[in-house]
Amino acid sequence: MSDSNVDGSYLYAELQKKGIQSVIMEPLLGGRLANVPQFVARAMKKRRPEKSVASWAFRYAGTPEGVLTVLSGMTYMEHLKDNLLSFSPLEPCSDDERTFLEDTMAKELFQMENIPCNDCKYCMPCPYGIDIPKIFTHYNKCKNEGTLPMNPENKEYSKLRRNYLIGLDRTVPKLRQASHCVGCGQCTPHCPQQIKIPEQLQKIDKFVEKLKLNGLELPKHQAPEE
Repeated sequence: MSDSNVDGSYLYAELQKKGIQSVIMEPLLGGRLANVPQFVARAMKKRRPEKSVASWAFRYAGTPEGVLTVLSGMTYMEHLKDNLLSFSPLEPCSDDERTFLEDTMAKELFQMENIPCNDCKYCMPCPYGIDIPKIFTHYNKCKNEGTLPMNPENKEYSKLRRNYLIGLDRTVPKLRQASHCVGCGQCTPHCPQQIKIPEQLQKIDKFVEKLKLNGLELPKHQAPEE
């Protein structure tokens, strides 16, 4: 098998040809599919009000023919209970639900372009003290909540900008923020999601600097002419 043949759909099809059952790992992508953006969660809750967001991923992973088991990491008792409710018994996804997940929800999530960090911390410790997972988590959290300050023309921009910067300083000490990354790249080979970590840190650093500059008031002698 060549290195290029590692796509999940390809591997599943090969197992089906040989009559071998499949074992699905990380149905929640390290928890990301249980912490989806609010508008996605609302759409899921509208269809199945009594079920958790995570149950959609569990059912989707367990629906294909020939799936023997789905391996899901659990930390708390409520995770165990939710898993049991999702799989005992398993209610397979209908064709309509699969279309909803694949053609609507997946596309919406893909277009958001979040940093695919699972907070696994395999990239840590950074030799220069950067807290990589917390920087990415704070960025993704704001993006998922729709509170990322992107448009200065937005009437809420000043508030969103202030909240992002204060939240960042509360989450990550200044000496461990993206601005101190030297781009050594020692973290990159350890990332299971193959994130180009220095590149993403550089983007966040530029974004943060832009937010800080937008909050500065020019002295009167430097103010632009009307």
